[in-house]
Amino acid sequence: PEFVPEVVRHKEIALTPMSEHEAIEQMELLGHSFFVFFNADTGGVNVLYRRTSGDYGVLVPVVS
Repeated sequence: PEFVPEVVRHKEIALTPMSEHEAIEQMELLGHSFFVFFNADTGGVNVLYRRTSGDYGVLVPVVS
Protein backbone atom coordinates (compact mmCIF):
# COMPACT_ATOMS: atom_id res chain seq x y z
CA PRO A 1 0.00 0.00 0.00
CA GLU A 2 1.12 3.55 -0.80
CA PHE A 3 1.95 5.80 2.17
CA VAL A 4 -0.31 8.86 2.33
CA PRO A 5 0.96 11.52 4.76
CA GLU A 6 -1.67 13.11 6.94
CA VAL A 7 -1.93 15.70 9.69
CA VAL A 8 -2.34 13.81 12.94
CA ARG A 9 -2.31 16.70 15.40
CA HIS A 10 -3.45 20.30 15.62
CA LYS A 11 -2.15 22.46 18.45
CA GLU A 12 -3.15 25.97 19.49
CA ILE A 13 -0.32 28.20 20.62
CA ALA A 14 -0.38 31.49 22.50
CA LEU A 15 1.54 34.19 20.66
CA THR A 16 3.29 36.65 22.93
CA PRO A 17 4.60 39.86 21.35
CA MET A 18 8.41 39.82 21.42
CA SER A 19 11.50 40.84 19.49
CA GLU A 20 13.52 38.48 17.31
CA HIS A 21 16.19 38.39 20.02
CA GLU A 22 13.62 37.36 22.65
CA ALA A 23 12.29 34.70 20.27
CA ILE A 24 15.81 33.25 19.92
CA GLU A 25 16.11 33.09 23.71
CA GLN A 26 12.74 31.34 24.02
CA MET A 27 13.54 28.85 21.26
CA GLU A 28 16.87 27.98 22.89
CA LEU A 29 15.22 27.58 26.32
CA LEU A 30 12.69 25.16 24.82
CA GLY A 31 15.33 23.27 22.83
CA HIS A 32 13.33 23.52 19.60
CA SER A 33 14.61 24.00 16.05
CA PHE A 34 11.85 26.51 15.22
CA PHE A 35 9.65 28.96 17.11
CA VAL A 36 6.43 30.76 16.11
CA PHE A 37 6.03 34.24 17.62
CA PHE A 38 4.25 37.57 17.20
CA ASN A 39 6.94 40.04 16.15
CA ALA A 40 6.39 43.16 18.30
CA ASP A 41 8.55 45.21 15.91
CA THR A 42 6.62 44.39 12.72
CA GLY A 43 3.17 43.50 14.08
CA GLY A 44 3.06 40.14 12.32
CA VAL A 45 3.41 36.43 13.00
CA ASN A 46 6.90 35.09 12.20
CA VAL A 47 8.64 31.73 12.34
CA LEU A 48 12.18 31.69 13.67
CA TYR A 49 14.30 28.67 12.70
CA ARG A 50 17.84 27.41 13.23
CA ARG A 51 19.84 27.10 10.01
CA THR A 52 22.28 24.25 9.40
CA SER A 53 25.11 26.80 9.62
CA GLY A 54 24.12 27.46 13.26
CA ASP A 55 22.69 30.93 12.80
CA TYR A 56 18.98 31.81 12.50
CA GLY A 57 16.43 32.66 9.85
CA VAL A 58 12.99 34.24 10.08
CA LEU A 59 10.03 33.34 7.87
CA VAL A 60 7.73 36.32 7.29
CA PRO A 61 4.33 35.33 5.84
CA VAL A 62 3.05 37.49 3.00
CA VAL A 63 -0.45 37.04 1.59
CA SER A 64 -0.31 37.15 -2.20
